Amino acid sequence: MSARRLLCATVACLALSAGSAAAHPLGNFSLNHLTQVRAVHGELRLRYILDQAEIPTFQERDLGDGAVLARKRAEVARRVTLTADGRRVPLVFGGGATITHPPGQGGLTLTRVELPLTARVDLPAALVLRDETFPDRVGWKAIVVRPGVGDDVRSTAPSGDPTNGLRSYPKDQLSSPLDERTATLEVRSGDGQLIAPKRDGAAATTTNRSGDGLSGVFDRASAGKGALIFLLLAAFGWGALHALSPGHGKAMVAAYLVGTRGTARHATALGLIVTLTHTIGVFALGVVTLLLSQYILPEQLYPWLTLASGLLILGIGGSVLWSRFRRARAHRDRGQHHGHDHHHGHDHPHSHGHGGHEHSHSHDVPPERITWRGLLGMGASAGLIPCPSALVVLLGAVAQHQLVLGLVLIVAFSIGLAATLTALGLAVVWAGAWTARLKLSSRLVSALPTVSAVVIVAAGLVVTARALPGVV
Repeated sequence: MSARRLLCATVACLALSAGSAAAHPLGNFSLNHLTQVRAVHGELRLRYILDQAEIPTFQERDLGDGAVLARKRAEVARRVTLTADGRRVPLVFGGGATITHPPGQGGLTLTRVELPLTARVDLPAALVLRDETFPDRVGWKAIVVRPGVGDDVRSTAPSGDPTNGLRSYPKDQLSSPLDERTATLEVRSGDGQLIAPKRDGAAATTTNRSGDGLSGVFDRASAGKGALIFLLLAAFGWGALHALSPGHGKAMVAAYLVGTRGTARHATALGLIVTLTHTIGVFALGVVTLLLSQYILPEQLYPWLTLASGLLILGIGGSVLWSRFRRARAHRDRGQHHGHDHHHGHDHPHSHGHGGHEHSHSHDVPPERITWRGLLGMGASAGLIPCPSALVVLLGAVAQHQLVLGLVLIVAFSIGLAATLTALGLAVVWAGAWTARLKLSSRLVSALPTVSAVVIVAAGLVVTARALPGVV
């Protein structure tokens, strides 16, 4: 097959894969819940809705729907509370509880639960509703008030629901989802008037927020659609594209190679280390999800991994900066030695003559060189945080008993991720070699490694600062 045909087939496979990927827009770890409230003739009617993403659904794979529904009901009974004038009002579960499993990403499913509840209140009443379910899980949390019948309601909770009952989510709030768990309501007899803040529904999305279609590739592969070679190329392509999204250490890799005068061999080694680190990270997080989720939630590891990545970057940047400082100090000391220590008529194994004078040279200047320890640290920092979609593919492979297929696609994805970083590193190295032929200012050339070290330190500080709120 010609290279042109191979490229066309790969692009087609990528397009098909993108169409089949439908990740949860708030992330594969999220548990999203919404409580809808209505007042009807002195009775408060609630509907608790839970939208649970792929990974927490996978963790309950050994439970039947009845057991899952009982577990969610117990959580709601314990953590959804209603008080009237400071006294707790009993909430009673009604009939019509439902549990469904819409299709998710990587052959996995989601879980959707709806639980109706009621409470009798003496009017007029000042009510406080709190929803503290699943406090440690990420996701959308909201309380919405609906117009009632026979009662007037004034509420601090809004009347609008941009999620349409947790079926779609506003694009502009995906990075910082709503977190409203408490509402106050003043209820009195009336004609159904509702006074509440309005919240308009923005344009919604149900597409994959992570920006890659690896799970779509796995869906097609597990269904036997497409030749394996094209599916591997598609996984590789999605990994390469995923590396272009924000993060993944692109700036740090480039700055490190500039600051240490890296070579093409070093750039290639960085790519290999990223591949190994990312693949091992996915497998390790999969083990946690499969075996240790009752002790630790997988999503709770991401802030710690981010913190570790930030500290690694800080250490590497500090090391390069310290090396530059030592080199500058040694260069200054050498200059002073040349200016004041001239020897006349003495032979020295490291001296050479200039106009009858012998100049003694200092050779203790620390070299600008790259170390394997630094390479390992930089590669690990770039690949340390596993892509959630790769984890979903791994879990989907376990669920469908196609573990080998899942592992092969994840490795291809990781290689694609590393290929982008390697190409960037090679471009930096070659650009450095090309600019070396130009007659640039010596000050500019000597300043570049120092500037690159400062960039690495600054990037490490940013990554560390972002991680700290999640671990403290």
